Amino acid sequence: LLFVNQLQRDLEEVKELLTKATRKRLRDVLMMEKHKLELEIKNQPPLKPKEVAEEEKSSLGGYTVKINNYGWDQSDKFIKIYISLNGVQKLPAENVQVNFTERSFDLLVKNLNGKNYTMTFNNLLKPISVEGSSRKIKTDTVLVMCRKKREEKWDCLTQVEKESKEKEKAAYDTSDPSEGLMNLLRKMYAEGDDEMKRTINKAWVESREKQSKGDIPMDI
Repeated sequence: LLFVNQLQRDLEEVKELLTKATRKRLRDVLMMEKHKLELEIKNQPPLKPKEVAEEEKSSLGGYTVKINNYGWDQSDKFIKIYISLNGVQKLPAENVQVNFTERSFDLLVKNLNGKNYTMTFNNLLKPISVEGSSRKIKTDTVLVMCRKKREEKWDCLTQVEKESKEKEKAAYDTSDPSEGLMNLLRKMYAEGDDEMKRTINKAWVESREKQSKGDIPMDI
């Protein structure tokens, strides 16, 4: 990749020298070098799509920001991801690029207020149509349109989200109601602030006292 870039720079310099050369012998030498460089560049193997994307990123100037905030919606045919970027509508259209695969997309916004922005979604929940997917530039927003291969509802965007939800549900979905309630209380206690922990502790003590008096049969 670096070799190809070097050849391109050499070729540009030879062309520049040709515009300044006046002696025939020197021009002939430069023309031979120009043809040689053009042939070398032509014979280089083409870049693969992934390499093109990496080359695009490596050639970016300025500071690159990874986008983490987004909103999403869906219709029968599309998954729609909304990314807020102030002033994005002022950029040339070619500065907003999205590469799609059947289970992913990669967004690159170049030179927006001196910064570059990237967002990558891997392992989409279901396959999408690369040809039918696109992006739209709106006021302060980029809309990524992923065309569903099948017209069905998505519960979430990625396979990772689905697995996470299933694990969480399994932890609190049990045939024993008291066990499910205990698991829920433990989660609330672990994630709660001091006030939440005091409230749960108080409820725990009161339930123990009632149980010891025979007022309630179930241990919560």
